Amino acid sequence: MGKDKYGNYVNDEGVTIKANRDKKGNSHISYYDGDVSRKHSGTHININYEKETVNIKRHNEDGSEKSSTDIICYLTTACMRHNNENFDDNCYELRVLRWFRDNFVTKEDIEHYYKIAPYIVEGISREEKQDLIYDYIYDNVVDYCVEEIEKGNYEEAYTRYKESILSLEETFARPVIEQNLVKT
Repeated sequence: MGKDKYGNYVNDEGVTIKANRDKKGNSHISYYDGDVSRKHSGTHININYEKETVNIKRHNEDGSEKSSTDIICYLTTACMRHNNENFDDNCYELRVLRWFRDNFVTKEDIEHYYKIAPYIVEGISREEKQDLIYDYIYDNVVDYCVEEIEKGNYEEAYTRYKESILSLEETFARPVIEQNLVKT
């Protein structure tokens, strides 16, 4: 592996790898199918530490977006961190739920989830008995949905997911959002 004139790494197949941080300290890793100064397709991994988000964006040679995927599952990640000291962001449950999200959940529901889930997690973090709440979410949403997905019961998993998000939104996110509105 060598470097190009910009200091980016280039492997033997001509793939250029660029890693950098922006002014806010967020990390960006990009893979290009060739010289970055010419037309190229690419894949970009963007990590926002403040918002705790990670997304992957792909684009064609002409720069048009090919696909975009957020890879943080807020609630599952929160449950897994709560339940496991040796948390692994690539654990089985997260891999199954990410696959399900990318293949079965509507774009509208995904967008809604990523808007509301941080408020749900924030609301739960304010609760005295958050341990019980995360245990309940893990048992009745995460584990339940994973089991249904494994059985091929995608409709049942989707229904449980959607109803749970709406219920958690009402219980935990709404108070956080309303409190933030009062502050402004």
